Amino acid sequence: MSASELSEPAEEERRRKRAPWGMTALVLLTGLALIRNGSGEFDVGPPQPASAAAPDTRSTPGPVAGTSLTPLPFAAVDRIRIPAIRVDAPVVPVGLDASGWIGVPPPENADLAGWFTGAVSPGEKGTAVVVGHVDNRQGPAVFYGLGALRKGNRVEVLRKDGRTAVFEVYGIEVFEKNNFPGERVYGSKGAPELRVITCGGVYSKPNGYAGNVVVFARLVAVD
Repeated sequence: MSASELSEPAEEERRRKRAPWGMTALVLLTGLALIRNGSGEFDVGPPQPASAAAPDTRSTPGPVAGTSLTPLPFAAVDRIRIPAIRVDAPVVPVGLDASGWIGVPPPENADLAGWFTGAVSPGEKGTAVVVGHVDNRQGPAVFYGLGALRKGNRVEVLRKDGRTAVFEVYGIEVFEKNNFPGERVYGSKGAPELRVITCGGVYSKPNGYAGNVVVFARLVAVD
């Protein structure tokens, strides 16, 4: 049975089982619910976004010209593919940890990404969030190359309902964890959007990575 065919009581039960976005948003917007893992123990650090890749904050990006996409119903996530940086990784659900940070997959499994279940699923109306490690003690992890993305690159999210939500990148930026613009990153723009997040910025052994690399993308196709 597809999500669109769920009865009204079943739909309500499904939403109760997911983390309540209205509540977790209050935590996220404090700037504390960031991913904080990463070893940073390598001579060459991960690529950092170019300043030209920052989103244009003067206006809210709209849908790509010529597209008219209906938001998808809820569906859990299976895989994420980012062809430009050769990512093709399984995705597991993650929530908030005991300290109020977005959880991530186990650090020893470098090839896993995590879908934050406190937000919408990719393709639904609103802002979906996928996170992953930049590295671990063995070397680069799933989102090591995230900062090398450019505007116009595609992110494909394979959902468990058999559909693939295709997003186009319109910005990549690094934000300091102690000055994280939660509302700008996580807030809904009224259309299906995606944020892909990993650690980035300056690394120090006492504090880890100082920031998060955030990819901003909008839904442009459904396969």
